[in-house]
Formats: sequence, structure tokens, C-alpha cells
Amino acid sequence: MDSNIVRTLEYTAANCRRNVLGMIEAGHAGHMGGALSCIDIITVLYFHFMKIDPSNPKLPGRDRFILSAGHKCMAQYAVLAERGFFDKSILNTYGSLNTRLPGHPDMHKLPGIEANTGALGHGLSIGLGMALGLRLDKLTSRVFVLMGDGELAEGSNWEAAQAAAHHKADNLVLFVDCNGLQISGKTTDIMNTEPVGDRFSAFGWSVTEIDGNCIPRIAEVLEKIPFTPGKPSLIVARTVKAKGISFAEGGVKYHYWKPAREELDRAISEIDRIIEEVKP
Repeated sequence: MDSNIVRTLEYTAANCRRNVLGMIEAGHAGHMGGALSCIDIITVLYFHFMKIDPSNPKLPGRDRFILSAGHKCMAQYAVLAERGFFDKSILNTYGSLNTRLPGHPDMHKLPGIEANTGALGHGLSIGLGMALGLRLDKLTSRVFVLMGDGELAEGSNWEAAQAAAHHKADNLVLFVDCNGLQISGKTTDIMNTEPVGDRFSAFGWSVTEIDGNCIPRIAEVLEKIPFTPGKPSLIVARTVKAKGISFAEGGVKYHYWKPAREELDRAISEIDRIIEEVKP
């Protein structure tokens, strides 16, 4: 992958991380940990890979993105604003009364949100329905779903996984954001779904595992979808909770973060430094 493109994407992802911290500052709290673990994936999708048009968010032939782990919505809000789906000033309303940026995505409040999510375990089913609908309409568009590893405890995911393989939905791509942590602790302690890739493979999916915070690797693997014609594609993305903030990385207490002022200032300083380091 061209080094200039990589640097631009890394710079964009860093700015999106800064947008997340701006929302934390405005709303005084939020699900920061998971938002920062998956934001590199969402950045590459919206800025490099998906067929979308911010000026025409309902374009029939667009690719679709479903954030099944709806509590990570600050990542999607940050990227949508950076991509130009809405004015970035709206990010400053996060956490306020009647905001267009609720704690889980609402398709009726913001352009670019394809479905209301937040009740975990529903996104893959929604995405599959969209993928099958696109196929019936003879469109070449794809559907990308992102869920968390803690979300895999929900049984509806496995019904959707089975149905997707049965219907040969190779226009469906699932990212599982495997940061290893959920609100109560390690996913392996609470409900162990490892090895994630082998489980989906047994259901009939084509599977690849990557470093989900490595932008070149994310872009590279997306160029190969569908991994196997006639099969849905799974990308097991190994990530770090709260990636980009040194003192928070890998910490379960940063799943939902209500920072003290000095802690937030330190986080902002770290991300601002990254922005300067990777600036094209």
C-alpha cells in the first residue's frame, strides 16, 4: 500500500480519536475504550474502501456499515463528522439534551447511520438482511458489520452466522473487534468464545485474522474480500482497548470513562502529539 495513503489514513484516524475525546469533554463521559479500539477499522472503511457519498447518504448503490456494538458509537460519529456527513460542530453536543448524538446510533437523527443498534447481538442479523436485499436488487454493494468480542455471547449472532453461510452471502463482511475486554472484565473469563475464527469457519464462513489497529493491514485485507466466493467473510481484528492513550490502553476501567480534568487533558495531549507525528 502506498506510504502516502497510509500516512493520510493514520493522520485521519488520529484526528478521529481527537474527535472522540472532544465528545468526552462535551458530555463528561462515554464508552471510550471500545470506540478507540475499533476506530482504525471504521476510518479505513469510510475514507479508503467503502462506496459512499457524504452528499448523498441514501445513494441506492452505496456500501452499508452497521455498528452492531452500538455503545461504541463515538467512533462512528467521529468518523462520519470527519468524512463530511455532518458539521463537526455537532460533536460538541454529545451528552446534551436533545442531541443528535445519542448513546447508541439512531438512523433518524444523523445521516450515515444505517440502523439503530445498541441491543447487542442484532447487527449481524440486520446486516445479513441488507446483504440479501441488495442481492435481490441486483446491486454489487457490500455490507460491513462491526461487533465486539463480548457481544458474541448473544445467541442471535450464531443464528445469523448460520443463515449467512446457508444463503452464500458473500457480499457480507463481519469485523469482530477482539480487544479482549468487556464491561465486567476479560471476555475469556465471562463467556469464552475463542477461537473466534474457528467457530465461524465451522459455520461456513471464510476467515482471516489481522492486527485491527494496523491501518495498512486493514486496507490490505479488505482488498481480498470476498475471501472465498459464495461465503461470507469474517475478519477477526485483534485490537487494544483505548488504543492511542498510553495510560488507558488495555484497561477494563476505560470501557466507560468519566475522566477527571487532568486525566482528560493528558489524553488530549497524547493524541495531539500523535496527530503532529503522523501529519502528512
